[in-house]
Amino acid sequence: MRRLPPLSALRAFESAARLGSFKKAATELGVTPTAISHQIRSLEEHSGLRLFERRPRRVVLTEDGAQLLPVLERGFDSFEAIFAQLTGNERRARVSISATTAFTAKWLVPRVAGFQRDHPAIDLQLHASERPLDLAAEGIDLAVRYGDGSFAGLETEAMFDDHFVPVASPDLRITGPESLRTVPLIHFAWARAHPADPIWERWFAAAGIASTPPLSQLRFSDESHAIQAAVAGQGLALLSRHLVREDLIAGRLVQPFGPDMPGRTYHLVRDKRRPPSAAIAAVIEWLRGEAQRSRADFEADAEKARRIPNVGDMAEADWSASRH
Repeated sequence: MRRLPPLSALRAFESAARLGSFKKAATELGVTPTAISHQIRSLEEHSGLRLFERRPRRVVLTEDGAQLLPVLERGFDSFEAIFAQLTGNERRARVSISATTAFTAKWLVPRVAGFQRDHPAIDLQLHASERPLDLAAEGIDLAVRYGDGSFAGLETEAMFDDHFVPVASPDLRITGPESLRTVPLIHFAWARAHPADPIWERWFAAAGIASTPPLSQLRFSDESHAIQAAVAGQGLALLSRHLVREDLIAGRLVQPFGPDMPGRTYHLVRDKRRPPSAAIAAVIEWLRGEAQRSRADFEADAEKARRIPNVGDMAEADWSASRH
């Protein structure tokens, strides 16, 4: 006879651990948070293990709890799969991805059709948020994060480095550095400011020219709005080449001059405590392939970008010509 804890207690633990919340587990299982707490307390007493650390407003898995969770997840997934198969009610696999609004709209969404064509049995759920979500608490499978790769508790894989370029609508007819005084500059707020952020002040320094007050400035709370404003001809913006590549190819934006500025790195991350399901593994492989394609596209564009004059050189040439 198997010596197992009550199935109801195991279900309560798996739900609370997966969702990172007794309250969310109670909603999922249709009981009260007090009932979830009692079930988990019973499981801890039965096993002699402490499975959660109770902290103000949240709970955190202990090392023992983290080892138990993936085993129970696989077990309950197997139960669900075989019953679905036997009853003819197989559930479609769903994988959630979190990223910023701009990255979701400009990089992920255009690629989704290709994934759906190759993986028709897997549904993607895209979460656009400027706030880095707690993957375990929010039930997010994968996320794209921007930075140096130091993301606590997450398994991290670099996708590609970012590069920022000054771009504008061709309707503005920007031809030289004098436009920096007559065309509005578009800014967007970085959610987590860093000294290496590619902002206009740093771009002027890299260009080797004085930062002079423009005619006006437009400031947005996120990058996607800045992209839309640039396409609409509302000013000159310093934007990610990876995110506006299709706009440059289609002629909705042009890069009138350089220099380019290096940004930081996009990383694919997931909760290291949870082994990926077959569906999640398929999405990871798809994202790796798309990231490789983005790196190749950037290299292909690099030669063309090198032929764009730097605004500092243009300003120096104009100044030298005015002396003769």
